Amino acid sequence: MSSVEHPWIRPGSLEERLYQQNIAAVAVEHNTLVVLPTGLGKTAIALRVAAELLGRQPHRSILFLAPTRPLVVQHARSAEATLLGPTPLVLTGTISPDRRVELLRPPQFVVATPQVIANDLAEGALSLDPFALIIFDEAHRAVGDYPYVKLGRENQRTAHARVLAMTASPGSAIERVRAVWTNLGIERFEYRTAFDGDVQPYAHGIGVEIVEVQVPVEVQRLAIHIRAAVRRQAEILQKYGLLPEGEANRRDLLVIGERLHREVEVSRRQGQNAPPQIWGAITAHAVAMKALHALELAESQGVEALRKFLGQQTVAKKGRITPSQRTFLADPDIQAVQGQLASLDLEHPKLAKTVAIVSEELRKAPTSRVLVFAQYRQTAETLVTALSGLGDPAVRAARFVGQASRGTDVGLRQHEQVELLDRFRSGAINCLVATSVAEEGLDVPSTDLVVFYEPVPDAIRTIQRRGRTGRVRAGRAIVLVAAGTRDVGVLRSARSREKRMLDLLDRVQREALAGRLPSEPSARAVQTSLSEFGV
Repeated sequence: MSSVEHPWIRPGSLEERLYQQNIAAVAVEHNTLVVLPTGLGKTAIALRVAAELLGRQPHRSILFLAPTRPLVVQHARSAEATLLGPTPLVLTGTISPDRRVELLRPPQFVVATPQVIANDLAEGALSLDPFALIIFDEAHRAVGDYPYVKLGRENQRTAHARVLAMTASPGSAIERVRAVWTNLGIERFEYRTAFDGDVQPYAHGIGVEIVEVQVPVEVQRLAIHIRAAVRRQAEILQKYGLLPEGEANRRDLLVIGERLHREVEVSRRQGQNAPPQIWGAITAHAVAMKALHALELAESQGVEALRKFLGQQTVAKKGRITPSQRTFLADPDIQAVQGQLASLDLEHPKLAKTVAIVSEELRKAPTSRVLVFAQYRQTAETLVTALSGLGDPAVRAARFVGQASRGTDVGLRQHEQVELLDRFRSGAINCLVATSVAEEGLDVPSTDLVVFYEPVPDAIRTIQRRGRTGRVRAGRAIVLVAAGTRDVGVLRSARSREKRMLDLLDRVQREALAGRLPSEPSARAVQTSLSEFGV
């Protein structure tokens, strides 16, 4: 296959692909949102655009933004291996602000986390004026208060650098796509699927398997008690008129929580105390959320995770036990759960199933890599312990988590994350058990299998996790589902949202081709009084 020929691109470093060439040609001339399935070379497109703008404006800089530090390091390495321009400058929070100011000397190829650039911009230590191009990787994050929003709007206001926004999954709601479009100043939309003629030769299939496990009878008994505790608090919220009749679910409770806390904030701003019944509703809401979380841990993670969570409720916060902790622990059904837990010593069947799947894959294909995603750090730790305890030299597992420390659970520093990924790529480690920090963008071409310890409801996260395999050859994704639990509904929700996203992207593409670009989303009405809910 031929390689890209360009005076700013190292000979032989980029494969010539027609769809990448066409997308890059558009992105050089217009602020462009690129939506492309994982593994099809969004970074290659970005580097082609960067090379062209370096050639046209050699006195100006390039800014490549990525949401995590390991991803920043990965993009910097790709740029250094591909471009003949300046050596990439990596800027993350590990470098002091004063030092960052010293290092910025245009023209440069800067690769950074958006938090760092936004902070320096706010402090007046940085201007976007020197940049000819700003690349927003994982551009679906450009909503709400994420730093991409501030940077995109500041660029539109002052610098007017060319914008290249890239993602595999912009979301299933038109409001989110419109927000990304508006916040980054997008002008053109380039969308490809694995079925497009110019993409098909490079697309590698991902087979998705659903593996169902049965929840032990002992855990089912715990779940009955926990559901009763949820119902008890739901009845209080129903009495206040906040919750409709029927089984309480997480989505309704989250909406109620926002409304309750908004009412408290309104009272505070008016110099008043919130009515006593508001605090009763807030306590009932918090206890219901704790009970739902306990139910999820019992059914999808196991009794050890549940036991640890219940233990955490006895720990004073800021010197005192909160009303919601006290009410939760005093609930008769939660007390019954604690009594049953005292004599329970069993692992969730997902644990044994995951160990069996991983060990079988690595014995069968010793050169492959396996990535296991777990929602909780404790589960990731338990999985690594179980895999390491096999005593099988074919299985070399390690845990990959974020940098934040949570109590006694110490996070990984940036250099530790980078080192782990390098060992995973080299094969020194062949099974990485990761939390959400590994979902976005990380490129390990030889990853043949991705295991979901539990399904996730969000379409973006589902696509990102699955996209860690099938990058240079066909891959597999296995999703573990605990029968009869929240896992089943979460899986159904993820599938539905992904279908909606694909339908939405087809619609946006048709509108863009017809010149009808997504408009500014209308402001969402904000409710500030609970009088409408009977409180």
